Amino acid sequence: MLENLSHLALQHYWWVIISLLGALFVFLTFVQGGQTLIYTIGKTEGEKTLLLNTLGRKWEFTFTTLVTFGGAFFASFPLFYATSFGGAYWVWLLILVAFIIQAVSYEFRKKPANFLGAKTYEIFLVINGVAGTILIGTAVGTFFNGAEFILNDMNQVLWQNSARGLEAVLNIHNVALGATVFFLARTLGLLYFIYTIDDETIVNRSRKRLIYCALPFLVVFLFFVIFLFLKDGFAVNSETGVISVEPYKYWNNLIQMPLALVIFLLGVVGVLWGIITVLFRNRDNGFLFAGPGAVLTVFVLFILAGFNNTSFYPSLSDMQSSLTIQNASSSRFTLVVMSYVSLIIPFVFAYIYYFWRAMNRKKITDEEMNNESHVY
Repeated sequence: MLENLSHLALQHYWWVIISLLGALFVFLTFVQGGQTLIYTIGKTEGEKTLLLNTLGRKWEFTFTTLVTFGGAFFASFPLFYATSFGGAYWVWLLILVAFIIQAVSYEFRKKPANFLGAKTYEIFLVINGVAGTILIGTAVGTFFNGAEFILNDMNQVLWQNSARGLEAVLNIHNVALGATVFFLARTLGLLYFIYTIDDETIVNRSRKRLIYCALPFLVVFLFFVIFLFLKDGFAVNSETGVISVEPYKYWNNLIQMPLALVIFLLGVVGVLWGIITVLFRNRDNGFLFAGPGAVLTVFVLFILAGFNNTSFYPSLSDMQSSLTIQNASSSRFTLVVMSYVSLIIPFVFAYIYYFWRAMNRKKITDEEMNNESHVY
């Protein structure tokens, strides 16, 4: 069945999978967002323990999804992996360090005879929450704004900036996406606290703080989206492979793919409704709307970056070195084999969903923490 698909169809299939994994990862950064708020929402040791344990039950999902996203990108679009991960390595190393200290912090914060002290690991978690979200968002911003690299005749990467990826912070549009992910993560983190914690004090503080995270998120998100739809993009000639500049490329992509437009609007409405239902209707289930809404919105942004004959990683140094899903992908044989393996993904999602629901069957309480044998 899958072997009957064309190489181009397989390339599009794997970009959809990459887009879905990227969207799920951004949604799961509610863990990182919540970590940045542990001192704002948690005023006592017991309150911080409640916050970190409701997040700690999900931190592995975020880490695993990030690793899966990177692995899938490497296998399906190895030239991008070699270009970005090999050229902009300072950014990816910083992201890696940020997530390593998160894993260490959850495991050792409450260990007996912890010589660094719990506060040190709490600070590590805050660093992970801030640096992890902003750096990831800024790095993904280069999908739309490009990077300084050249590919020679052997497809070897020649990076043209000694900052090795850190120069991305000099582009305001990249930084706007980083800030968007940061404030979205904080907003989702607060919604998650309200949804999963049975503590009136924490819930009330989270409701009051929500407006201070949601408003900046909406501002920077609107700035990013408006700028994106007004900017030029790199279009690919489907017959010759020649890359050229196209005005309003990403807006054109959205209009020319009606399904993407519908999904994008549903996603934005979902996020807004999740915020509104908590702020103005005094409900506690806003996370159930905002979370899926974030997944749909980010999914479409990835689709806009790679579909409709678009370069998903433009080169600012040599336009024809820009990467597309056609010139950056693995061979057809590799994609076919990987596609058969991907058929187990729905079962993996079902497994994750089952245990997610099991862990969130009832809200976490202070009494539960006092009786729990394993506490983060």
